[in-house]
Amino acid sequence: MNQHHRDTRKIDPTKGATLADGSPNDMDRIEIGPTQLAFGEWEAAGLTVPNLETMRAYRHKRLTQHIVDRGYGGLLMFDPLNIRYATDSTNMQLWNTHNPFRAVLLCADGYMVIWDYKNAPFLTGFNPLVREVRGGGSMFYFATGDKTDVKADAFANEVREIMAEHAGTNKLLGVDKIMLHGAHALEAQGFTLKDGEEVTEKSRSIKCVDEIHAMRCANHACEAAATAMEDFARANVGDGKTSEDDIWAILHAENIRRGGEWIETRLLASGQRTNPWFQECGPRITQPNEIISFDTDLIGSYGICIDISRSWWIGDQKPRPDMIYAMRHAHEHIMTNMDMLKPGVTVPELTANSHRLDDKFQAQKYGCLMHGVGLCDEWPLVAYPDKAVPGAFDYPLEAGMVLCVEAAVGEVGGDFTIKLEDQVLITEDGFENLTTLEFDRALMGA
Repeated sequence: MNQHHRDTRKIDPTKGATLADGSPNDMDRIEIGPTQLAFGEWEAAGLTVPNLETMRAYRHKRLTQHIVDRGYGGLLMFDPLNIRYATDSTNMQLWNTHNPFRAVLLCADGYMVIWDYKNAPFLTGFNPLVREVRGGGSMFYFATGDKTDVKADAFANEVREIMAEHAGTNKLLGVDKIMLHGAHALEAQGFTLKDGEEVTEKSRSIKCVDEIHAMRCANHACEAAATAMEDFARANVGDGKTSEDDIWAILHAENIRRGGEWIETRLLASGQRTNPWFQECGPRITQPNEIISFDTDLIGSYGICIDISRSWWIGDQKPRPDMIYAMRHAHEHIMTNMDMLKPGVTVPELTANSHRLDDKFQAQKYGCLMHGVGLCDEWPLVAYPDKAVPGAFDYPLEAGMVLCVEAAVGEVGGDFTIKLEDQVLITEDGFENLTTLEFDRALMGA
């Protein structure tokens, strides 16, 4: 039987012209996205995938409204995650974080322009909300050398012309992260620069229905990847050759297999190296009858961050009583703090009423009680009482926010740290814990 190219080129020929999320069902699509493996697992799990067109429209409307509400004429974005939020497009994301060659200007009337890499103007062609694609947004020394000021002046002049057409005489411009020459050039054009990061963080904090669908899918994919990592660890730890890096590599591979994007940190450690926390994953050969702790910090399907942590006991012996106590204490910490979550409760109230860790765990407790999450770690941050800055986060929680609730429990000079973290959706009447990964039964004393 003959096979036609129109059929064989499709990602899944059985799904028609578009996939369930509305993206084109062909291997030539521009936007990155989930794989057949991910779609199949989500379908089997009964998950609803997002409608990408409506998700993009929601984000565009929300950003624009925040610009209007502040009286700004526009918002200029360089942060790759803010550009992803505004356009749903990517371009060498990690390289772009330290070589800012992309920029997006969103005007108060909704008109959106992207400056992209000169050889890649096609990367936002799928999104009609991006009205113009230009080049020449690079203002960093590697690309522009001793003529960075000239490039910055040319860029700022383009911004002035666009703003004059779409914002009139309004010269208030929100900017998130900009190179020094760029900021000076914009000010020379008469712009008053405002805090654009405040605009984007507040915009991103409330997720729409489709963003929650995307997060559920990304969470399912992340948990599948973490389960594969655990299966590998339990099968190979103690063989005298399996390193921390070998275990961590499974999470990376399984994330990519499902259309995930990258992992922001290297936070997996074993045995003594779990204490103090924040030692990065390395070549240490893992040993039986030790704790392995990790924090995913994973940018997964649809660019959604899934930030969950677990500690495992791997071995034929039982964990020590002090390990079991620490695990139970950490579990009590995140669950008690999670129970406070609901619309209307303020960040200072969460701080003031939080579960208190034992004195012996205070010195090495985590950097925050909770933090927002979406395309990465996001606003707001909920600090511990001794770290809270009055007035920094005086805001109530709202339905649609997603927070990660954390604990790091280990003593100074100890030989282990328990690391736990769940990702939690604020609902209309309380919360929903999106994380379903089990807690290690041996460490829980079962």
